[in-house]
Amino acid sequence: MRVSELFTKTSKNIPAGEVAKNAQLLIRAGFISKVMSGVYIYTPLGLRVLEKIKQIVREEMNMVGGQELIMSSLQKKETWAITKRWDDDVVDMWFKSRLKDSTEVGFAWSHEEAIIEMLKQYLESYKDLPISVYQFQTKFRNELRSKSGIMRGREFIMKDMYSCSLDKEHHDKLYDNVIEAYNRVFDRLGIGDDTYITFAAGGAFTQFSHEFQTICDAGEDTIYLHRAKNIAINGEVMDDENLAKLGINRDELEPVKTAEVGNIFNFGTKKSEDTDFSFTNIDGKKQYVYFGSYGIGITRVMGVIVEKFSDEKGIIWPESIAPFKVYLVRIGENAATKADELYKELTSRGIEVLYDDRDVHAGQKFADSELIGLPVRVTVSDRLLEQNQYEVTDRKNGAKNLLTHEQLLDKLG
Repeated sequence: MRVSELFTKTSKNIPAGEVAKNAQLLIRAGFISKVMSGVYIYTPLGLRVLEKIKQIVREEMNMVGGQELIMSSLQKKETWAITKRWDDDVVDMWFKSRLKDSTEVGFAWSHEEAIIEMLKQYLESYKDLPISVYQFQTKFRNELRSKSGIMRGREFIMKDMYSCSLDKEHHDKLYDNVIEAYNRVFDRLGIGDDTYITFAAGGAFTQFSHEFQTICDAGEDTIYLHRAKNIAINGEVMDDENLAKLGINRDELEPVKTAEVGNIFNFGTKKSEDTDFSFTNIDGKKQYVYFGSYGIGITRVMGVIVEKFSDEKGIIWPESIAPFKVYLVRIGENAATKADELYKELTSRGIEVLYDDRDVHAGQKFADSELIGLPVRVTVSDRLLEQNQYEVTDRKNGAKNLLTHEQLLDKLG
């Protein structure tokens, strides 16, 4: 991709009405465009980041046996009325509307009931289990407040997986496997060291859940952390009984600000009993499915990463999800030909390059490279070409090195 071909432009100005750092930087750098509070467009740069996050999650969900599908966002009232979760007093975040024939519909904030309704068509016998299905889906939640940029949206992208198991033993094994998969996801995203599995309340989902909370100053949650035992607990369930179960004392806990990046819910058979979701077991008897739900906020993770990995100059993307690996800058008339050649050579090697081929001052190119935040900047200039060298700058630590052509290719792989 050439910068001259991008329709988005960078900006020095903080966007009006945005108080969250993630939204300010992402808008200024051209990754997102604001529609209204809590609703954003993802531009080509932003979409590349989202797709890389999704691919990491996809690979790990496939590793634990997940099968990818995509459900509809439009939901029937009848599907959710069975469990009483159509009721606004039970779930207060629905966006609802009516069809031309006055039929009530909602825009999905989650998909448990809808998934069960679909799976009932296919799961009949114990031979059909276990099964796990997942999707990357746009969710709609009528949030009262939405001032955290893409960390809390009214429209957002989520990965949600749903598991169906024969019994508690099989379910618990899968549940633990998903926990391990989530840990691998967050490691690959670069936030694993600061992300903790946290005992929490289940809200509109179930009585209890496990959250994956990432330490983040901009987060809306506070968890209580026992670093020595690597245990974290959400304040909403931090009573003496639960502390005793975890074998920890209140005075051993450290409060930290966090952002929730994932959650998992163990429904047991309750959800299946409520929806009459059953199968015929090996003895020919009716048995209810053990059901689990597992979510990761794809757009929220992107926002958390920007909050954590940025400085006064702009974003610092982890290489695993950066939209491109290299920001290529050319300076000077004679450098144009060599920069064009290097761009073609790097892309032919499968190295993702954003090539700043604009006829603007070098200072603007350098400032934009730092705002956009790609891992490596390679500068081709008339002066450096006289020495057969390139300047290579590490966005994370600012380290600069002069490399020959061969050294550059070795470094970039």
